[in-house]
Amino acid sequence: MKILVFLGSPRKNGNSESVAATVVDQLISRIGGEAEYVRLGTEEISPCIACGGCEKTGECVVKDDMIEQYAKIDEADVIFLAAPTYFYGLSAQIKGFIDRIQARWSRKYLLRNAFRKEDTRKGYLICTAATQGKKLFDGSVLVAKSFFDAVDVDYGGSLLIRGVDERGAFRNTPAEVEKATLFAHEIAALFEN
Repeated sequence: MKILVFLGSPRKNGNSESVAATVVDQLISRIGGEAEYVRLGTEEISPCIACGGCEKTGECVVKDDMIEQYAKIDEADVIFLAAPTYFYGLSAQIKGFIDRIQARWSRKYLLRNAFRKEDTRKGYLICTAATQGKKLFDGSVLVAKSFFDAVDVDYGGSLLIRGVDERGAFRNTPAEVEKATLFAHEIAALFEN
């Protein structure tokens, strides 16, 4: 099983990355497989230029590090998007990456070329936030669902953690670590059957 984790925090080893690592470690311990982490803040990914080039081929005309990410997405069995919440939305690093998924949306919806649709691929959102707002994650969840739809991956759900701001806050909150562990076990159960 190939597990792909896109890290959308500009802060290395921040809370969203720590949550993702906890979930993936637990998942691999239950069902095996290999994980690859992509730190989007270190990738050279330009914004979508809305040129329409992908409408003809399903491929992006901008040649940067995103080209490699398309191939990884196509090969992955489980994909995680992990990011902090900024102003009730995803970080710029992960949102810019998701905007470039327009090429996959074009492939699927304009060119009618669904990819690996028969598979049981799953995608999950892991999102952290410093505050406690009731609708804090609504925008992020909608964007994640759209991303997974465009890349032909079934959306499996979200792990949303509030009240973690300082570096290490997640790891120092046993209830949230337990929540992440249970989330991983729920995912593992889908693949064990």
